Amino acid sequence: MKTRIRAGLLAYCALTAAFPSAMAQGADYPNKAITMIVPFTPGGGTDIMARLVAEKLSRALGQPVVVDNKAGAGGTIGTELAARAEPNGYTLMMGSVSTISINPSLYKKLAINPLKDLAPIGLFASTPSVIAVPNSLPVNSVQDLITYAKANPGKVNFGSAGNGTSHHLAGELFKQQAGVDAQHIPYKGSAPALMGLMRGDVQILIANMPSLKPAIDNKQIKPIALTSLERSPQFPEYSTANESGLPGFEVIVWYGIFAPAGTPEQIVNKLNAELRKITAMADVRKRLNDQGADPINSTPREFAQRIQKDYEIWKKVVDSSGAKAD
Repeated sequence: MKTRIRAGLLAYCALTAAFPSAMAQGADYPNKAITMIVPFTPGGGTDIMARLVAEKLSRALGQPVVVDNKAGAGGTIGTELAARAEPNGYTLMMGSVSTISINPSLYKKLAINPLKDLAPIGLFASTPSVIAVPNSLPVNSVQDLITYAKANPGKVNFGSAGNGTSHHLAGELFKQQAGVDAQHIPYKGSAPALMGLMRGDVQILIANMPSLKPAIDNKQIKPIALTSLERSPQFPEYSTANESGLPGFEVIVWYGIFAPAGTPEQIVNKLNAELRKITAMADVRKRLNDQGADPINSTPREFAQRIQKDYEIWKKVVDSSGAKAD
C-alpha cells in the first residue's frame, strides 16, 4: 500500500511539474499583448505590412498586437532585438528579404545571424519594386535613365532606406547591369529616402510599391518601370525594366513574420495558421493589391526554403558589387 501511495505521489508531482512546462509551450497562448517589431521607420513597406497583419492578428487572437518601430543600421537593430527576445511568442517581427536574406552578406560583424536566430512563421506578401526618378529629371524610361547616367558621370545618386536594404542592393544590381556610375546615398528609412528623391537630392530610388504609391498617385515622383519580369496585373500601364532596357532585371521584395529561434512549435504553428487565414481574407487581398502587392500563403518550412534561396541569390550580388555595410 505504501509503495502504491508513494508511486502515486511521484506521478502527481511529475504531472504538476510538467504542467507549467506545457503551459509555457503555448497551451494558453496568447494571454497578453504581443509586440511586433518593425526594424524600419514608420511609413515604409515593412511598416505598412506589419500594421495590416497586426490589425487582423489582434482580432483573431483576442489580444492587442502592438507595432514597435526599432529602426537603424539597415534593419539590424530591430532584427537583433527580435532575435534576443524571450522565445515565448510575445515578441514577433515583420521581416523582409533585406533584413533576413541580404544582411548576413552585407554585415560581416552582425551580433546575431538572422538565418539561424529567428524562426520563420510564414510569408505574408510580396511586391516588385519601382524604379522612380524625380519629376524634374528629363527621363521617361529605363533606357532614358541609362543614357542620362552615362552622359552625366559622377552626377547621379541612388537613394535607399539604409545600408543593407533591398533598395541598396537593387541599386547596386542596377549599376552592374546598366553599366553606369551612381553614388549610393543611404537614408534612415523609406520615408526619408522618398523625401530625398522628391527634393532631387537623389536621382534614382528603387523601392517597393507600397512605400512609393502615395507619392506616385500624387504625381510627386515619376515611376519609370517595375522590377518584375512581367507586367503587374495591378499596374499593367507600367513597363518593366526587363522589357525596357535591362533584360532579366528582377527585384522582388517579400514580407513575412518571424519569432525568436526556440519559440515552441505549437505557437509557431498557431501563428502560421492565423496568418494563412489573414492572407485569404478578401479585404486583405484587396488592400494588398491596391498597394501593388500580392498575398502569399506558406508553411514555416516553405518560408525557410525561400529565405535560403534568396540569401544565395543576393550574396552573389553583394560579392560581385563589393557592397559593404559595416
